[in-house]
Order: sequence, then C-alpha cells, then structure tokens
Amino acid sequence: MIETIRNAWKIPELRKKILFTVFALLVFRLGSVVPVPFIDSDALSQTMNSMGGIFSLLGAMNGTAFSIAAVFALGVQPYINSSIIIQLLTVAIPALERMQKEGGEEGRKKIAAITRYTTVGIALLQGFGYFTLINANGLISGDLPTWLAGIIIVLSFTAGSAFVMWLGEQITEFGIGNGISVILFAGIVSRFPSMVQGMVTGVQRWAMHLSDSEISAMGTTQGEAFRNSLVHPAMIPLIVIGVLALGVFIVFINDSERRIPVQYAKRVVGRKMYGGQSSHIPMK
Repeated sequence: MIETIRNAWKIPELRKKILFTVFALLVFRLGSVVPVPFIDSDALSQTMNSMGGIFSLLGAMNGTAFSIAAVFALGVQPYINSSIIIQLLTVAIPALERMQKEGGEEGRKKIAAITRYTTVGIALLQGFGYFTLINANGLISGDLPTWLAGIIIVLSFTAGSAFVMWLGEQITEFGIGNGISVILFAGIVSRFPSMVQGMVTGVQRWAMHLSDSEISAMGTTQGEAFRNSLVHPAMIPLIVIGVLALGVFIVFINDSERRIPVQYAKRVVGRKMYGGQSSHIPMK
C-alpha cells in the first residue's frame, strides 16, 4: 500500500487530487469542532455520552461533531438518506424512472438536483429534531428567545449539512473520488483517539478494584457511568482482533466477484481451427 501511494505521489495529476482531498478533509474536520451558537457544548457532550443507544451510533458516524453540536453535526446522513429515498422513488414513480433510464446525462443531473433539494429538507427535519432534544434537556444558553435561537441553530445545522454534501461532490470531481464515502470514513476515524483513550481509562479504573459500596458512594449517575466505563484488560486484544477482522471482511466482500463461465465456439478457417477456449466474465 505504501508503495502504491508513493507511486501515485510521483504523478502530478494524482498528487493534485490527493492534496485537494487532504485539504477538503481538513476543512471538514475544522467544521466538526466549531459548535453552533447558543448551546452548552460541554454539558451536551456529557448528556450524549450518558444516553447511548441511537445517539452513540450517530456519534460514531459523525465523529465528535454530533456530541458537541458542531456546524457539521449532521454530517453526510441527510445526503445518504436522501439518496436512498430517491433511489426507491425511481422504482415507485414512473416519471423518475424514465428520467433516470431515458434522460441520459440531463436526466442524471435532474436526479442529482432533486437529491440535493431532498437533502436540505431532511437536514431541516433532523436539525429541528436535534434542537428539540437539546432544548428538552435545558442546554440552550444565551439571551435570545428560544424560538429565535432555535431558528439560528436549525439553519446552522442545515447549512453545515449542505456544505458537507457540496464538499463530498468536490472530492468526487477534483479529488480521489467517492467523496461522501471519504468524508464518512474521516468522521469515523476521528473517533479512534477518544476510543483508545476511553479503553485506557477503563482498564485503569478496572485496576482500581473498587467495591460496589465504594462505587455506590459516588452517586447514582457517576456510579453508573463508572461501571459502564470499566474495561477488562483481556477485552483489549479481542477488540483489536475484531476491528481487524471486520476490516478484512469488508475488503473481501468489496473485492469479491462472481465469475460467469464463457465458452467460445470453434470455427474453421481454411485448414486451421480457431476458438474453443473457455474464459469467464468477472461480475462484482
């Protein structure tokens, strides 16, 4: 892999694509640490960590941006949801199906435009839902009325999601390609340092060997959080092996192919016979 990257770096055009992708990812990470106004980010982070469930999944996909209500908190989720919805609707709505199959390049551009507008609509809905959750936990700060702060917060989330969508398209066009997947990957990888730190802290807390009475003396909330953070040292190699095995499995499935056998007919030209070979068609 290192040799492949080294060879790609020697080609000027590929080098420009790699540098553009790196710059775009830096912009993405910058927007992932800039919180929207009127929100207590520290208190929100603690609340999200204690909730778990679906919020842990959303945080895993968007990195730390979701837990601190950053500008890019929604990430690429609205775009992914929009793409899935439009793909399903092209089967259910004949007009969209004709546009996709018979419209050519113009039809694909119209489908892409519809996907973008749908992304903005979904981002508005998700941003409003996120604001409602934040407001319900009393995490809105500032002197503005709640409704005005809510409008600013929801529009900030929506604008951030639209910018991430645009950034992914730029990586696809001017970078190394697959822009949305690259941004999603960057959001997931950004959590690795905090995950490692959490495992180290969990092992250290496990080594303290506190009794149930000592943990209960911390209080209900802190005691429960302490118990949930404990990590047995034997779990570390299992987690590492599981992550590596998952990566290998994903690569195996991505590169897998079904080989369709092909038999070429024999033909006689003059006194010579040609053909008769067997080959295959590799299908992804």
